[in-house]
Amino acid sequence: MPSDPARPSDPGGTIPLGSRVVLRYRLPAGYSHPMTDVIGELVALEPAVVVRTETRQLVQVAPDSVVALKALAARPIRTREIRALEVAAAAGWPGLELQWVDGWLLRAGAGFTSRANSAIPLGEPGTVADPADPEVRARLAGWFADRGLPLRLLIPDRLARIPAGWPSGEEMQVMAADLDSVPLPEGPTPVIVSSTPDPNWLSRYRGGTLPEDARRVLGAVARGVLGFGRIGTPGTEPVAIGRAAVTDAPDGRRWVGLTAVEVAPEHRRNGLGTLLCGSLLRWGRGRGATHAYVQVADGNTAARALYRELGFVDHHRYRYVTEPVGPLA
Repeated sequence: MPSDPARPSDPGGTIPLGSRVVLRYRLPAGYSHPMTDVIGELVALEPAVVVRTETRQLVQVAPDSVVALKALAARPIRTREIRALEVAAAAGWPGLELQWVDGWLLRAGAGFTSRANSAIPLGEPGTVADPADPEVRARLAGWFADRGLPLRLLIPDRLARIPAGWPSGEEMQVMAADLDSVPLPEGPTPVIVSSTPDPNWLSRYRGGTLPEDARRVLGAVARGVLGFGRIGTPGTEPVAIGRAAVTDAPDGRRWVGLTAVEVAPEHRRNGLGTLLCGSLLRWGRGRGATHAYVQVADGNTAARALYRELGFVDHHRYRYVTEPVGPLA
């Protein structure tokens, strides 16, 4: 490990806040050993070096007691953490109809968005059936067919395997953040958060041409609360909008998920997206959220960069796969 910690005054050696690190520091006289290590998330470098452990304990060390500070690879995400986050995310965008079939949570939302019209393997370990099994496939496909929809699976990392021969779409990146590590806005902001999307909010979303069922999907949440944020003069089309859903995961965490974030093209790269998202995250924390997530297309580098600046890190990925055309086999 290096002999000295990275300092904010030395940009070339600075370890970004939010990084996973190992901190070695000297112990006061009288301890059985002269120094010790702690592993966790780097929270601050000045005036003290602060690391938050996995048990959320804050370890504060005076700079002159630091022996070494080294960045580590991100902590491996456990399979149960992926499932827990996806449970919260499914509740935040549940579509208009939900049904459990063979360990898969099926959602239908009149065809609006892939997420609201897909099956996701969220059953307890050992209960998720293989969709390649003809009987399982028939039950899943039949439920969607009854609603005029194709069978589409949402497959997160490690929760289920992609059936051989099923076409898959673009990979999606789920990013997550501990709200204690996110630089949230302080004081008043121009962001207005409402419980429902008004006509002006809807006029910005996807060009403003939405069928009625799409509006119902936007306003749906399972055992949670929604906030619709906007920046702009009341009574006019906003220059930026976003949707936040606060829902609970089975591991006890409360998440706020950001979706439908849009900034008018002529107002991009002016910090409005960062301000809007930060304000929605602050709104979520005010309703008990401790963590945040976003779902971003792997190729959307601009959005991923924005969320990284806010303190989000990669959590896991997922793909949509569709039932191949042809008879059940």
